[in-house]
Amino acid sequence: MKHFLTLIFFIFSLAPIFAQTFTEDIAEIIYNKCSTCHRPGEIGPQSLTNYDEVKNWASTIKFVTSMKIMPPWQADHQYSRFLGENFLTQTEIDLISDWVDNGAEKGPDAAEPNFPDFPEGSLLGEPDLVLTMTQAHVHQGNNQDVYWYYVLPSGLTEDKVIKAIEFRPGNSKIVHHALMFEDTEGIAAARDAQNPSQYGFPEFGGFAPGGNGFEILGQKEYPGYVPGQKPIRFPEGMGQTLSAGSDVVVQVHYAPWSTTEEDLSSVNIFFADENEPIDRFVQDSVMLPFNIAPGGLLGFAQFRLDPEEIQTFHGTWELEEDLSFVGLSPHMHLLGQDWEVYIEHTDGSMTNLIRIPEWDFNWQGNYFFPRLIVAEAGSTIHAYATYDNTSENPNNPSSPPISVGWGERTIDEMYYLPLMYVPYQEGDENVIFDNVLDIDDEINIEPNNIAAISPNPVSDLAFADINLENGGVLNIDLLNIKGQKIRSIRKNEFFSIGEHRINFRTDNLSEGVYMIHINGKNFSLTEKFVKN
Repeated sequence: MKHFLTLIFFIFSLAPIFAQTFTEDIAEIIYNKCSTCHRPGEIGPQSLTNYDEVKNWASTIKFVTSMKIMPPWQADHQYSRFLGENFLTQTEIDLISDWVDNGAEKGPDAAEPNFPDFPEGSLLGEPDLVLTMTQAHVHQGNNQDVYWYYVLPSGLTEDKVIKAIEFRPGNSKIVHHALMFEDTEGIAAARDAQNPSQYGFPEFGGFAPGGNGFEILGQKEYPGYVPGQKPIRFPEGMGQTLSAGSDVVVQVHYAPWSTTEEDLSSVNIFFADENEPIDRFVQDSVMLPFNIAPGGLLGFAQFRLDPEEIQTFHGTWELEEDLSFVGLSPHMHLLGQDWEVYIEHTDGSMTNLIRIPEWDFNWQGNYFFPRLIVAEAGSTIHAYATYDNTSENPNNPSSPPISVGWGERTIDEMYYLPLMYVPYQEGDENVIFDNVLDIDDEINIEPNNIAAISPNPVSDLAFADINLENGGVLNIDLLNIKGQKIRSIRKNEFFSIGEHRINFRTDNLSEGVYMIHINGKNFSLTEKFVKN
Protein backbone atom coordinates (compact mmCIF):
# COMPACT_ATOMS: atom_id res chain seq x y z
CA MET A 1 0.00 0.00 0.00
CA LYS A 2 2.86 2.37 0.80
CA HIS A 3 4.36 1.91 -2.67
CA PHE A 4 0.94 2.36 -4.27
CA LEU A 5 0.39 5.68 -2.46
CA THR A 6 3.89 6.80 -3.44
CA LEU A 7 3.11 6.02 -7.07
CA ILE A 8 -0.16 7.97 -6.94
CA PHE A 9 1.60 10.94 -5.34
CA PHE A 10 4.30 10.80 -8.01
CA ILE A 11 1.72 10.75 -10.83
CA PHE A 12 -0.17 13.72 -9.40
CA SER A 13 3.09 15.59 -8.84
CA LEU A 14 3.72 15.32 -12.59
CA ALA A 15 0.29 16.70 -13.54
CA PRO A 16 1.41 20.36 -13.78
CA ILE A 17 4.08 19.29 -16.26
CA PHE A 18 1.35 18.16 -18.65
CA ALA A 19 -1.05 21.04 -17.93
CA GLN A 20 -2.08 23.34 -20.74
CA THR A 21 -0.18 26.57 -21.28
CA PHE A 22 -1.14 29.77 -23.05
CA THR A 23 1.59 29.74 -25.66
CA GLU A 24 1.26 26.05 -26.55
CA ASP A 25 -2.50 25.48 -26.31
CA ILE A 26 -4.57 28.64 -25.80
CA ALA A 27 -3.05 31.52 -27.76
CA GLU A 28 -4.06 30.15 -31.18
CA ILE A 29 -7.67 29.77 -30.04
CA ILE A 30 -7.85 33.29 -28.61
CA TYR A 31 -6.07 34.96 -31.50
CA ASN A 32 -8.19 33.18 -34.11
CA LYS A 33 -11.62 33.24 -32.45
CA CYS A 34 -11.57 36.24 -30.08
CA SER A 35 -9.05 38.90 -31.06
CA THR A 36 -10.89 39.92 -34.23
CA CYS A 37 -13.26 41.87 -31.97
CA HIS A 38 -11.17 42.07 -28.79
CA ARG A 39 -8.39 44.40 -29.88
CA PRO A 40 -7.91 48.17 -29.89
CA GLY A 41 -10.35 50.05 -32.10
CA GLU A 42 -12.85 47.18 -32.41
CA ILE A 43 -16.11 46.35 -30.65
CA GLY A 44 -14.80 44.08 -27.86
CA PRO A 45 -14.88 45.86 -24.49
CA GLN A 46 -11.51 44.40 -23.45
CA SER A 47 -8.37 43.74 -25.44
CA LEU A 48 -7.17 40.12 -25.79
CA THR A 49 -3.95 40.40 -27.77
CA ASN A 50 -1.29 38.87 -25.48
CA TYR A 51 -0.80 36.63 -22.48
CA ASP A 52 -1.09 39.34 -19.81
CA GLU A 53 -4.38 40.64 -21.21
CA VAL A 54 -5.86 37.17 -21.54
CA LYS A 55 -4.75 36.08 -18.06
CA ASN A 56 -6.42 39.15 -16.53
CA TRP A 57 -9.73 37.91 -17.95
CA ALA A 58 -9.04 34.18 -17.62
CA SER A 59 -11.92 33.34 -15.26
CA THR A 60 -14.38 35.34 -17.33
CA ILE A 61 -13.16 33.71 -20.55
CA LYS A 62 -13.64 30.28 -19.00
CA PHE A 63 -17.20 31.16 -17.97
CA VAL A 64 -18.37 32.71 -21.25
CA THR A 65 -16.82 29.96 -23.37
CA SER A 66 -18.12 27.15 -21.15
CA MET A 67 -21.61 28.66 -21.35
CA LYS A 68 -21.12 29.17 -25.12
CA ILE A 69 -21.88 32.86 -24.76
CA MET A 70 -18.62 33.64 -26.53
CA PRO A 71 -17.65 33.59 -29.31
CA PRO A 72 -21.07 34.85 -30.43
CA TRP A 73 -22.24 32.23 -32.91
CA GLN A 74 -25.89 31.20 -32.81
CA ALA A 75 -26.37 28.79 -35.71
CA ASP A 76 -26.27 25.04 -35.04
CA HIS A 77 -23.24 23.87 -37.04
CA GLN A 78 -24.51 20.28 -36.95
CA TYR A 79 -27.66 21.38 -38.84
CA SER A 80 -26.00 23.46 -41.58
CA ARG A 81 -22.70 25.22 -42.25
CA PHE A 82 -21.81 28.82 -43.12
CA LEU A 83 -18.97 31.05 -44.19
CA GLY A 84 -17.00 32.69 -41.40
CA GLU A 85 -18.19 30.36 -38.65
CA ASN A 86 -16.89 31.44 -35.27
CA PHE A 87 -17.67 28.78 -32.71
CA LEU A 88 -15.47 26.75 -30.38
CA THR A 89 -15.36 22.97 -30.49
CA GLN A 90 -15.89 21.15 -27.22
CA THR A 91 -12.18 20.25 -27.24
CA GLU A 92 -11.27 23.95 -27.42
CA ILE A 93 -13.71 24.81 -24.63
CA ASP A 94 -12.23 22.09 -22.43
CA LEU A 95 -8.67 23.27 -23.16
CA ILE A 96 -9.52 26.79 -21.98
CA SER A 97 -11.28 25.49 -18.88
CA ASP A 98 -8.41 23.18 -17.93
CA TRP A 99 -5.87 25.93 -18.56
CA VAL A 100 -7.66 28.31 -16.20
CA ASP A 101 -8.20 25.62 -13.54
CA ASN A 102 -4.48 24.75 -13.60
CA GLY A 103 -3.31 28.28 -12.96
CA ALA A 104 -3.35 29.87 -16.43
CA GLU A 105 0.37 29.33 -16.98
CA LYS A 106 2.11 31.14 -19.81
CA GLY A 107 4.41 28.43 -21.20
CA PRO A 108 7.57 28.84 -23.32
CA ASP A 109 7.76 32.08 -25.29
CA ALA A 110 9.08 30.27 -28.36
CA ALA A 111 5.87 28.24 -28.61
CA GLU A 112 3.58 31.25 -28.93
CA PRO A 113 2.10 31.75 -32.41
CA ASN A 114 2.42 35.15 -34.00
CA PHE A 115 -0.44 37.52 -33.31
CA PRO A 116 -2.51 37.97 -36.50
CA ASP A 117 -1.45 40.83 -38.69
CA PHE A 118 -4.78 42.64 -38.49
CA PRO A 119 -5.08 45.69 -40.72
CA GLU A 120 -6.20 49.01 -39.29
CA GLY A 121 -9.86 49.58 -40.06
CA SER A 122 -11.57 47.25 -42.51
CA LEU A 123 -10.80 43.52 -42.69
CA LEU A 124 -11.68 43.69 -46.39
CA GLY A 125 -8.90 46.06 -47.36
CA GLU A 126 -9.02 49.62 -48.65
CA PRO A 127 -12.55 50.59 -49.72
CA ASP A 128 -13.23 52.16 -53.10
CA LEU A 129 -15.82 54.53 -51.66
CA VAL A 130 -16.36 55.75 -48.09
CA LEU A 131 -19.63 57.45 -47.15
CA THR A 132 -19.66 59.09 -43.74
CA MET A 133 -22.37 60.76 -41.71
CA THR A 134 -21.92 64.53 -41.97
CA GLN A 135 -23.04 65.14 -38.41
CA ALA A 136 -22.82 63.14 -35.19
CA HIS A 137 -26.06 61.68 -33.92
CA VAL A 138 -26.84 62.30 -30.24
CA HIS A 139 -28.49 59.26 -28.67
CA GLN A 140 -30.30 60.28 -25.51
CA GLY A 141 -29.58 58.30 -22.36
CA ASN A 142 -33.23 57.58 -21.58
CA ASN A 143 -33.15 53.78 -21.96
CA GLN A 144 -35.24 54.01 -25.14
CA ASP A 145 -34.66 52.44 -28.57
CA VAL A 146 -34.26 54.68 -31.57
CA TYR A 147 -34.29 53.74 -35.26
CA TRP A 148 -32.66 56.51 -37.29
CA TYR A 149 -32.28 56.91 -41.04
CA TYR A 150 -29.35 58.63 -42.73
CA VAL A 151 -29.14 59.56 -46.41
CA LEU A 152 -25.61 59.19 -47.80
CA PRO A 153 -25.34 60.41 -51.42
CA SER A 154 -23.11 58.08 -53.41
CA GLY A 155 -21.88 60.76 -55.79
CA LEU A 156 -21.49 58.13 -58.51
CA THR A 157 -21.55 59.27 -62.13
CA GLU A 158 -21.85 55.73 -63.49
CA ASP A 159 -23.37 52.46 -62.34
CA LYS A 160 -21.09 50.27 -60.24
CA VAL A 161 -21.12 46.65 -59.06
CA ILE A 162 -20.74 46.21 -55.31
CA LYS A 163 -18.71 43.22 -54.16
CA ALA A 164 -18.91 44.08 -50.46
CA ILE A 165 -20.42 46.76 -48.26
CA GLU A 166 -19.32 47.38 -44.69
CA PHE A 167 -20.97 49.54 -42.06
CA ARG A 168 -18.44 50.86 -39.54
CA PRO A 169 -20.09 51.97 -36.30
CA GLY A 170 -18.74 55.16 -34.82
CA ASN A 171 -19.89 54.15 -31.35
CA SER A 172 -20.19 50.38 -30.95
CA LYS A 173 -21.67 50.73 -27.46
CA ILE A 174 -24.99 52.03 -28.78
CA VAL A 175 -25.18 50.71 -32.37
CA HIS A 176 -27.12 47.43 -32.17
CA HIS A 177 -27.38 46.78 -35.90
CA ALA A 178 -27.79 48.60 -39.21
CA LEU A 179 -29.59 47.99 -42.50
CA MET A 180 -28.53 49.52 -45.82
CA PHE A 181 -30.60 50.23 -48.92
CA GLU A 182 -30.30 51.78 -52.37
CA ASP A 183 -32.54 54.78 -53.15
CA THR A 184 -32.52 55.75 -56.82
CA GLU A 185 -35.45 58.19 -56.64
CA GLY A 186 -34.49 60.49 -53.78
CA ILE A 187 -37.36 59.22 -51.63
CA ALA A 188 -35.40 59.19 -48.37
CA ALA A 189 -33.81 62.57 -49.15
CA ALA A 190 -37.30 64.06 -49.59
CA ARG A 191 -38.31 62.59 -46.24
CA ASP A 192 -35.18 64.00 -44.62
CA ALA A 193 -35.84 67.45 -46.09
CA GLN A 194 -39.15 67.70 -44.24
CA ASN A 195 -37.23 68.64 -41.11
CA PRO A 196 -34.09 70.59 -42.10
CA SER A 197 -33.24 71.35 -38.46
CA GLN A 198 -32.13 67.76 -37.78
CA TYR A 199 -29.70 65.39 -39.49
CA GLY A 200 -31.48 62.25 -40.59
CA PHE A 201 -34.88 61.25 -39.35
CA PRO A 202 -36.40 58.76 -36.90
CA GLU A 203 -38.43 56.05 -38.56
CA PHE A 204 -39.05 52.33 -38.54
CA GLY A 205 -39.90 50.38 -41.67
CA GLY A 206 -40.08 52.30 -44.94
CA PHE A 207 -38.55 55.73 -45.42
CA ALA A 208 -41.06 57.21 -47.88
CA PRO A 209 -42.74 60.48 -46.80
CA GLY A 210 -46.30 59.71 -45.78
CA GLY A 211 -45.83 55.98 -46.37
CA ASN A 212 -47.32 53.22 -44.24
CA GLY A 213 -43.89 52.03 -43.03
CA PHE A 214 -43.88 48.70 -44.87
CA GLU A 215 -42.34 49.84 -48.14
CA ILE A 216 -39.05 48.63 -46.67
CA LEU A 217 -40.07 45.10 -47.68
CA GLY A 218 -39.77 46.08 -51.33
CA GLN A 219 -36.61 48.19 -51.07
CA LYS A 220 -33.36 46.94 -52.56
CA GLU A 221 -31.28 45.92 -49.55
CA TYR A 222 -27.58 45.27 -49.12
CA PRO A 223 -26.06 42.95 -46.47
CA GLY A 224 -26.50 44.64 -43.10
CA TYR A 225 -24.27 45.14 -40.10
CA VAL A 226 -24.26 43.08 -36.92
CA PRO A 227 -21.41 43.18 -34.39
CA GLY A 228 -18.63 40.63 -34.61
CA GLN A 229 -18.93 39.47 -38.22
CA LYS A 230 -16.62 40.03 -41.17
CA PRO A 231 -18.77 41.37 -44.03
CA ILE A 232 -19.34 39.06 -46.96
CA ARG A 233 -17.55 39.61 -50.23
CA PHE A 234 -19.71 38.17 -52.97
CA PRO A 235 -18.05 35.36 -54.94
CA GLU A 236 -16.58 36.06 -58.36
CA GLY A 237 -19.22 36.66 -61.01
CA MET A 238 -21.74 37.91 -58.43
CA GLY A 239 -22.53 41.29 -56.95
CA GLN A 240 -25.14 43.95 -56.34
CA THR A 241 -25.55 47.15 -58.31
CA LEU A 242 -25.27 50.72 -57.05
CA SER A 243 -26.72 53.11 -59.60
CA ALA A 244 -25.30 56.43 -60.71
CA GLY A 245 -26.73 59.31 -58.69
CA SER A 246 -28.26 57.01 -56.09
CA ASP A 247 -28.25 57.40 -52.32
CA VAL A 248 -27.20 54.76 -49.81
CA VAL A 249 -29.82 54.90 -47.08
CA VAL A 250 -28.78 53.53 -43.69
CA GLN A 251 -31.19 52.58 -40.92
CA VAL A 252 -29.34 52.39 -37.59
CA HIS A 253 -30.87 50.77 -34.54
CA TYR A 254 -29.55 52.52 -31.43
CA ALA A 255 -30.07 50.29 -28.41
CA PRO A 256 -31.49 51.51 -25.09
CA TRP A 257 -28.75 53.29 -23.17
CA SER A 258 -28.58 54.97 -19.78
CA THR A 259 -26.18 57.79 -20.68
CA THR A 260 -26.21 60.20 -23.61
CA GLU A 261 -23.78 59.13 -26.34
CA GLU A 262 -22.77 60.35 -29.80
CA ASP A 263 -22.29 58.31 -32.97
CA LEU A 264 -20.57 59.20 -36.25
CA SER A 265 -20.67 56.09 -38.43
CA SER A 266 -19.55 55.41 -41.99
CA VAL A 267 -20.05 52.93 -44.82
CA ASN A 268 -17.19 51.31 -46.76
CA ILE A 269 -18.03 50.16 -50.29
CA PHE A 270 -15.90 47.79 -52.37
CA PHE A 271 -16.51 47.65 -56.11
CA ALA A 272 -15.78 44.83 -58.53
CA ASP A 273 -12.52 44.90 -60.45
CA GLU A 274 -13.26 46.30 -63.90
CA ASN A 275 -11.95 43.09 -65.50
CA GLU A 276 -14.04 40.71 -63.39
CA PRO A 277 -16.91 39.14 -65.36
CA ILE A 278 -20.14 39.94 -63.48
CA ASP A 279 -23.30 38.34 -64.82
CA ARG A 280 -25.25 37.41 -61.69
CA PHE A 281 -26.86 39.99 -59.44
CA VAL A 282 -27.88 39.07 -55.91
CA GLN A 283 -31.48 39.77 -54.98
CA ASP A 284 -33.29 39.57 -51.65
CA SER A 285 -36.78 38.71 -50.47
CA VAL A 286 -38.23 38.98 -46.96
CA MET A 287 -40.27 36.13 -45.50
CA LEU A 288 -43.02 36.94 -43.01
CA PRO A 289 -45.37 34.62 -41.09
CA PHE A 290 -48.51 36.01 -42.79
CA ASN A 291 -49.83 37.60 -45.95
CA ILE A 292 -49.68 41.39 -46.02
CA ALA A 293 -53.01 42.87 -47.00
CA PRO A 294 -53.29 46.03 -49.16
CA GLY A 295 -51.99 48.92 -47.10
CA GLY A 296 -49.82 46.54 -45.10
CA LEU A 297 -51.73 46.74 -41.84
CA LEU A 298 -53.99 43.71 -41.58
CA GLY A 299 -51.22 41.16 -42.01
CA PHE A 300 -49.08 42.70 -39.28
CA ALA A 301 -52.07 42.71 -36.94
CA GLN A 302 -52.12 38.91 -37.20
CA PHE A 303 -48.76 38.78 -35.44
CA ARG A 304 -49.77 38.80 -31.77
CA LEU A 305 -48.10 37.22 -28.74
CA ASP A 306 -50.46 36.59 -25.87
CA PRO A 307 -49.38 36.80 -22.21
CA GLU A 308 -48.20 33.58 -20.53
CA GLU A 309 -48.07 31.70 -23.82
CA ILE A 310 -45.37 30.17 -25.97
CA GLN A 311 -46.26 30.58 -29.64
CA THR A 312 -44.70 29.33 -32.87
CA PHE A 313 -45.23 31.11 -36.19
CA HIS A 314 -44.80 29.27 -39.47
CA GLY A 315 -43.92 31.17 -42.64
CA THR A 316 -43.87 29.55 -46.07
CA TRP A 317 -42.62 30.62 -49.49
CA GLU A 318 -43.51 28.47 -52.49
CA LEU A 319 -41.02 29.24 -55.25
CA GLU A 320 -42.31 30.16 -58.69
CA GLU A 321 -38.91 29.79 -60.36
CA ASP A 322 -35.64 27.94 -59.81
CA LEU A 323 -33.45 29.88 -57.37
CA SER A 324 -29.98 29.46 -55.89
CA PHE A 325 -29.71 30.81 -52.36
CA VAL A 326 -26.69 32.72 -51.08
CA GLY A 327 -27.65 33.39 -47.45
CA LEU A 328 -30.24 34.54 -44.93
CA SER A 329 -30.58 36.79 -41.87
CA PRO A 330 -33.17 35.77 -39.24
CA HIS A 331 -34.40 38.58 -36.98
CA MET A 332 -36.53 38.67 -33.80
CA HIS A 333 -36.42 40.42 -30.42
CA LEU A 334 -36.24 39.54 -26.71
CA LEU A 335 -39.14 37.06 -26.64
CA GLY A 336 -37.58 35.06 -29.47
CA GLN A 337 -36.49 31.53 -28.62
CA ASP A 338 -35.48 29.70 -31.78
CA TRP A 339 -35.54 29.51 -35.58
CA GLU A 340 -35.63 26.59 -37.99
CA VAL A 341 -35.61 27.14 -41.75
CA TYR A 342 -35.46 24.44 -44.43
CA ILE A 343 -36.44 23.72 -48.03
CA GLU A 344 -39.04 21.07 -48.84
CA HIS A 345 -38.28 19.96 -52.40
CA THR A 346 -40.85 18.74 -54.90
CA ASP A 347 -39.65 15.15 -54.47
CA GLY A 348 -40.23 15.34 -50.70
CA SER A 349 -36.56 15.66 -49.73
CA MET A 350 -35.38 18.39 -47.36
CA THR A 351 -32.41 20.77 -47.36
CA ASN A 352 -31.50 22.37 -44.05
CA LEU A 353 -30.87 26.12 -44.19
CA ILE A 354 -30.46 27.20 -40.56
CA ARG A 355 -31.39 26.26 -37.02
CA ILE A 356 -30.83 28.65 -34.12
CA PRO A 357 -31.77 26.68 -31.00
CA GLU A 358 -31.11 29.46 -28.46
CA TRP A 359 -31.82 32.90 -29.85
CA ASP A 360 -29.85 35.82 -28.42
CA PHE A 361 -31.10 39.29 -29.35
CA ASN A 362 -27.66 40.76 -28.69
CA TRP A 363 -25.98 38.72 -31.43
CA GLN A 364 -28.03 38.69 -34.58
CA GLY A 365 -26.22 37.46 -37.63
CA ASN A 366 -25.94 37.42 -41.39
CA TYR A 367 -25.42 33.84 -42.49
CA PHE A 368 -23.99 33.00 -45.92
CA PHE A 369 -23.74 29.48 -47.27
CA PRO A 370 -20.38 27.97 -48.31
CA ARG A 371 -22.01 26.87 -51.58
CA LEU A 372 -25.10 27.80 -53.56
CA ILE A 373 -28.23 26.11 -52.19
CA VAL A 374 -30.46 25.20 -55.12
CA ALA A 375 -34.25 25.10 -54.87
CA GLU A 376 -36.45 24.27 -57.86
CA ALA A 377 -39.77 25.90 -58.76
CA GLY A 378 -42.58 24.35 -56.74
CA SER A 379 -40.42 23.70 -53.68
CA THR A 380 -41.36 25.42 -50.43
CA ILE A 381 -39.25 27.21 -47.86
CA HIS A 382 -40.53 26.63 -44.33
CA ALA A 383 -39.49 28.99 -41.55
CA TYR A 384 -40.55 28.34 -37.95
CA ALA A 385 -39.95 30.89 -35.17
CA THR A 386 -40.90 30.40 -31.52
CA TYR A 387 -41.57 33.12 -28.93
CA ASP A 388 -41.87 32.82 -25.14
CA ASN A 389 -44.11 35.48 -23.60
CA THR A 390 -44.34 33.83 -20.20
CA SER A 391 -43.17 34.88 -16.76
CA GLU A 392 -40.60 32.06 -16.94
CA ASN A 393 -38.67 33.80 -19.72
CA PRO A 394 -35.85 35.75 -18.01
CA ASN A 395 -35.51 37.99 -21.11
CA ASN A 396 -39.16 39.06 -21.05
CA PRO A 397 -39.06 42.88 -20.81
CA SER A 398 -42.53 43.03 -19.20
CA SER A 399 -43.40 41.76 -15.74
CA PRO A 400 -46.10 40.60 -15.70
CA PRO A 401 -46.18 39.73 -19.40
CA ILE A 402 -48.40 41.82 -21.69
CA SER A 403 -49.76 41.31 -25.19
CA VAL A 404 -47.05 42.07 -27.73
CA GLY A 405 -47.38 42.91 -31.41
CA TRP A 406 -45.17 43.83 -34.35
CA GLY A 407 -43.07 46.92 -33.71
CA GLU A 408 -39.72 48.67 -33.77
CA ARG A 409 -38.99 48.83 -30.05
CA THR A 410 -36.98 46.14 -28.33
CA ILE A 411 -40.04 45.45 -26.15
CA ASP A 412 -42.08 44.79 -29.32
CA GLU A 413 -41.51 41.72 -31.49
CA MET A 414 -40.72 40.70 -35.05
CA TYR A 415 -40.55 37.75 -37.39
CA TYR A 416 -38.35 39.05 -40.21
CA LEU A 417 -36.37 36.75 -42.48
CA PRO A 418 -34.49 38.19 -45.49
CA LEU A 419 -33.12 35.60 -47.93
CA MET A 420 -30.54 36.43 -50.60
CA TYR A 421 -30.48 34.55 -53.90
CA VAL A 422 -29.66 34.55 -57.59
CA PRO A 423 -31.76 33.02 -60.39
CA TYR A 424 -30.66 29.46 -60.99
CA GLN A 425 -28.13 28.59 -63.70
CA GLU A 426 -27.12 25.12 -64.80
CA GLY A 427 -24.24 23.88 -62.67
CA ASP A 428 -25.13 25.87 -59.55
CA GLU A 429 -25.24 22.61 -57.60
CA ASN A 430 -21.45 22.49 -57.91
CA VAL A 431 -20.66 26.13 -57.14
CA ILE A 432 -18.62 26.25 -53.93
CA PHE A 433 -17.58 29.55 -52.33
CA ASP A 434 -15.46 28.10 -49.54
CA ASN A 435 -14.81 24.68 -48.08
CA VAL A 436 -16.20 24.68 -44.57
CA LEU A 437 -14.41 21.84 -42.85
CA ASP A 438 -16.14 19.37 -40.61
CA ILE A 439 -14.80 19.92 -37.12
CA ASP A 440 -12.87 16.64 -37.18
CA ASP A 441 -11.29 17.13 -40.62
CA GLU A 442 -7.55 17.48 -40.92
CA ILE A 443 -5.97 20.20 -43.02
CA ASN A 444 -3.85 18.45 -45.64
CA ILE A 445 -2.01 21.48 -47.06
CA GLU A 446 1.31 22.56 -45.60
CA PRO A 447 1.18 25.92 -43.76
CA ASN A 448 1.68 28.96 -45.99
CA ASN A 449 1.15 26.87 -49.07
CA ILE A 450 -1.32 26.57 -51.92
CA ALA A 451 -2.95 23.47 -53.36
CA ALA A 452 -3.17 22.82 -57.07
CA ILE A 453 -5.83 24.80 -58.92
CA SER A 454 -8.94 22.70 -59.49
CA PRO A 455 -10.27 21.83 -61.92
CA ASN A 456 -7.26 22.08 -64.17
CA PRO A 457 -7.69 22.64 -67.10
CA VAL A 458 -10.58 24.97 -66.28
CA SER A 459 -13.34 26.37 -68.47
CA ASP A 460 -15.22 28.67 -66.06
CA LEU A 461 -15.12 28.58 -62.23
CA ALA A 462 -11.93 27.41 -60.52
CA PHE A 463 -10.66 27.12 -56.93
CA ALA A 464 -7.41 27.64 -55.09
CA ASP A 465 -7.00 26.28 -51.56
CA ILE A 466 -4.51 27.93 -49.21
CA ASN A 467 -3.45 27.20 -45.64
CA LEU A 468 -2.20 30.09 -43.52
CA GLU A 469 0.15 29.60 -40.60
CA ASN A 470 -0.89 32.98 -39.17
CA GLY A 471 -3.76 35.33 -39.86
CA GLY A 472 -2.83 38.24 -42.08
CA VAL A 473 -3.51 40.44 -45.08
CA LEU A 474 -3.35 38.89 -48.56
CA ASN A 475 -3.28 40.19 -52.10
CA ILE A 476 -4.53 37.62 -54.61
CA ASP A 477 -4.08 38.36 -58.31
CA LEU A 478 -4.77 36.64 -61.60
CA LEU A 479 -1.70 36.83 -63.89
CA ASN A 480 -0.90 35.85 -67.44
CA ILE A 481 2.02 33.57 -68.19
CA LYS A 482 4.31 36.64 -68.48
CA GLY A 483 3.50 37.60 -64.90
CA GLN A 484 1.36 40.58 -65.90
CA LYS A 485 -1.68 41.24 -63.71
CA ILE A 486 -5.04 40.69 -65.38
CA ARG A 487 -7.11 41.58 -62.34
CA SER A 488 -7.20 41.61 -58.55
CA ILE A 489 -9.22 38.85 -56.93
CA ARG A 490 -8.63 40.07 -53.36
CA LYS A 491 -6.85 43.28 -52.41
CA ASN A 492 -5.39 43.80 -48.91
CA GLU A 493 -8.02 41.54 -47.35
CA PHE A 494 -7.54 39.86 -43.97
CA PHE A 495 -7.70 36.07 -43.79
CA SER A 496 -7.62 34.18 -40.50
CA ILE A 497 -5.29 31.31 -39.67
CA GLY A 498 -6.11 28.02 -41.37
CA GLU A 499 -7.49 26.82 -44.67
CA HIS A 500 -9.41 28.95 -47.18
CA ARG A 501 -10.84 28.36 -50.62
CA ILE A 502 -10.62 31.17 -53.16
CA ASN A 503 -12.89 30.94 -56.19
CA PHE A 504 -12.32 32.82 -59.42
CA ARG A 505 -13.88 33.07 -62.88
CA THR A 506 -11.99 32.31 -66.09
CA ASP A 507 -14.74 32.40 -68.73
CA ASN A 508 -13.55 35.76 -70.09
CA LEU A 509 -10.00 34.49 -70.64
CA SER A 510 -8.68 33.16 -73.93
CA GLU A 511 -7.10 29.71 -74.05
CA GLY A 512 -3.65 29.48 -72.54
CA VAL A 513 -1.61 29.22 -69.33
CA TYR A 514 -2.26 31.56 -66.41
CA MET A 515 -1.23 31.92 -62.76
CA ILE A 516 -2.78 32.71 -59.42
CA HIS A 517 -0.39 34.77 -57.30
CA ILE A 518 -0.92 35.06 -53.54
CA ASN A 519 1.21 37.53 -51.63
CA GLY A 520 1.30 37.65 -47.82
CA LYS A 521 3.47 39.50 -45.34
CA ASN A 522 6.23 36.91 -45.27
CA PHE A 523 5.49 34.64 -48.21
CA SER A 524 4.59 34.60 -51.88
CA LEU A 525 2.85 31.74 -53.68
CA THR A 526 2.18 31.11 -57.36
CA GLU A 527 0.25 28.27 -59.00
CA LYS A 528 -0.25 27.73 -62.74
CA PHE A 529 -3.40 26.53 -64.46
CA VAL A 530 -4.59 25.98 -68.01
CA LYS A 531 -7.63 27.68 -69.50
CA ASN A 532 -9.26 25.65 -72.27
